[in-house]
Amino acid sequence: MPYTTQDLIEILETELRAVWKGERIVLSSADRIAHPAIAKALNLQKVSKVFAYQDFRRQVHEYQQQHRVSAIIWRETTFADRRLRYPELHNQLLPIPGDKAILMSAKASVLAFWQEATPGMNFWQSDRRPITPQILTNLAEQAEWAELDAGRSELYLGLCWGNPQEYLYQWARPHSGCDRIIATHHWPSAIKV
Repeated sequence: MPYTTQDLIEILETELRAVWKGERIVLSSADRIAHPAIAKALNLQKVSKVFAYQDFRRQVHEYQQQHRVSAIIWRETTFADRRLRYPELHNQLLPIPGDKAILMSAKASVLAFWQEATPGMNFWQSDRRPITPQILTNLAEQAEWAELDAGRSELYLGLCWGNPQEYLYQWARPHSGCDRIIATHHWPSAIKV
């Protein structure tokens, strides 16, 4: 029986702890750095830890693809006495075919939660520029899936599209990305979303 998503997360966490304890090393770290002067300037013991974890994670990703183990985890968000359980990608796993469809299927419930939790609140883009409800509606219509996060007095909405493996990276725009919206009664906090 193949490992589950939760099994792979636990395996990765165990391996990461072992790497940072110095229990894993990669002897070829200097060979992996293309520039010899940079290789000499870096602490190769610390670089070795990074390479060891990357190598292990790559093997886990290959296992995921081979056995079709999803990167989807289920998350619960609570805000203003409301709760929502919705799917999101685990940040150390690789999305497999079908994971995007799972994210997309939850878009309506995420947006419904947002609508119920934000009456009377002001909306801001992640760069702290105000956004109108109409612009927010347009962005929501264009998004393929939605994410939520909550603070004490702020609710954060991610309106995402494209490749679930790349959407968090600025270099992936415009093909993949995520517009971040903040709902608050006052000025948004300094938290980077």
